[in-house]
Amino acid sequence: MKYDLYTQIEISEQFETYDFISSGIKGNVEKRVKFQLVETNDIYNLAFGDIDENNEIDDYSITDNKDMPKVLATIAFIARVFLEKYPQRTIIFRGSTAERTRLYRMAIGNNLDELITLFDIFGVQENGVADLFIRNKDYYAFLVKKNPNFVI
Repeated sequence: MKYDLYTQIEISEQFETYDFISSGIKGNVEKRVKFQLVETNDIYNLAFGDIDENNEIDDYSITDNKDMPKVLATIAFIARVFLEKYPQRTIIFRGSTAERTRLYRMAIGNNLDELITLFDIFGVQENGVADLFIRNKDYYAFLVKKNPNFVI
């Protein structure tokens, strides 16, 4: 994406957990992206949020650190790293609220031309039907795969 991103990312040995620090008007806030198997056919949920006092992801927290584009660019970069390591896997994600799902849809739509060079992106409707992502169309969730034509 055409935004700055956080480059100090701690990556777990299996490339399934990624921690970084959001720096902004509220100070430094620890963030985590975690990929968790949800299906036997290599579909992994992308969980994201602040790290709480129990070292778990709080995906309902509102940091409001005024660095949202940088955080979203970092998550896109992390998805790219994950899919480069595991190109056969598919990522599924949605917001913890309808508003966050809408935010993700808008972020994908605003950066679609660049993102489709890296990923195959699908929108999932509430009935489970997935089709190629279309700007400004409401979706329940999103599926992302590595674009087979993308090579580092």
